[in-house]
Amino acid sequence: MWWIYAILSALFASLTAIFAKLGVANINSNLATGIRTIVVLVMIWIIILLKGETKGINTLSKQNIIFLILSGIATGLSWLFYFKALQTGNVSQVAPVDKLSIALTIILAMIFLGETLTIKTAIGASLIIAGTLVMVLN
Repeated sequence: MWWIYAILSALFASLTAIFAKLGVANINSNLATGIRTIVVLVMIWIIILLKGETKGINTLSKQNIIFLILSGIATGLSWLFYFKALQTGNVSQVAPVDKLSIALTIILAMIFLGETLTIKTAIGASLIIAGTLVMVLN
């Protein structure tokens, strides 16, 4: 079932790139990111409230809070740079290069989470890195 969610994530990420490129036309990319962030914030809290999922908020540990804050900061920085890249570059180049995050995540998961690198994963990450280089180098 996880792969269905992953495919849906990829679909909506691709729509995000298209909509964002159209949305940053003739405005400041930071303003565009701020507007997008408000929409995401409102949308997710509506979902949480409608599904009654606020119950776990009292059980958050200090570690949960620290790492969720760090994740939020990383997400915000990612979005800021992504929107700036979209504003100045072609979406057909920016989006694939942004997916270098997949290979970086594999490497960081090995370093910080102790995840094992399989040959299949190593080949996939290498292909992503090679593809990114093809997109960047002219």
